[in-house]
Amino acid sequence: MPFDTATSYRPGARFGPFAIRSGSRRQSPAGGYALNWMTNPYTLAKMIDCGDVPVNPYDNALAIDQMETAYTTLLSRPVNGSAVARTAKLANDGMEHPRILTLGGDHTIVLPILRSLHQVYGPISVIHFDAHIDTWPAGVLGGGITEQSKVTHGTFFTLAFEEGLMSNTSIHAGIRNKLQGPELIEHDEEVGFELIMADDIDDLGTDEIIKHIRQRIGDSPVYLSFDIDTIDPGQAPATGTPEPAGWTGRETKRILRGLAGLNFVGADIVEVAPAYDNADITGILAAGLADDFLTLFVTDEPPKRQVKQKRALKDDL
Repeated sequence: MPFDTATSYRPGARFGPFAIRSGSRRQSPAGGYALNWMTNPYTLAKMIDCGDVPVNPYDNALAIDQMETAYTTLLSRPVNGSAVARTAKLANDGMEHPRILTLGGDHTIVLPILRSLHQVYGPISVIHFDAHIDTWPAGVLGGGITEQSKVTHGTFFTLAFEEGLMSNTSIHAGIRNKLQGPELIEHDEEVGFELIMADDIDDLGTDEIIKHIRQRIGDSPVYLSFDIDTIDPGQAPATGTPEPAGWTGRETKRILRGLAGLNFVGADIVEVAPAYDNADITGILAAGLADDFLTLFVTDEPPKRQVKQKRALKDDL
């Protein structure tokens, strides 16, 4: 979804889908077996690149309507017969539906996506990886002067909550942004989120973060939304609102593997703005994360971690 006209700082994420596809040039089904996952997702389900959704770059209201229409259309498509049934038990109509990995685009694209998913699954939980909470009230971010100015990449979760699109069992991970005050965290809780700060990885470690996310989500249908600024800008500089002191790619990918088996109904990776990249490192990392999301769609449990024995050191002197 090449949309970036609801950003608050640096634009350019409309070129994110191109950058992520470009970063995936070395990935292929033939060489898709991942050692840390111990599987090749491309052998477990048929995957199709549906191309870019045509969005109007001049009218945000029209663009959001176009994105919702496109997503709803794709959700109604029949599922390939080789795929294991995973979503029928979650859907209101008892039918299997495609699970879509969306390449953004700024984070506003999640609002039309949640509207479409709500038609199939009802209210869903969200696992939100990001440096920012994205639950600002419309009057705080965007000004709320007009109806359309309320819809931004920092307010869409509040709007989704007001429309009843989400359950109250959602969770943020990797947060480290500054705010106008603590009252915004109280508002964030009202929207239905719990908070895992970026610094929590130092005190808790990846395993405890995984446990906390899994306990929060439970068996509910869940959507995974991933802002590339979750990652430290030293590894992912190409984004519109970079925040220092983020997680590394390795830490994040380890957390993602620990979430396998949850009832994922869709995912996205957003806010990749390649104009700010260096040697394509953000696009390459985003493509690797997208590969992890596809694996989450088709695996039933986290991979068994190989325990390596420590070797005794000998003093030969």
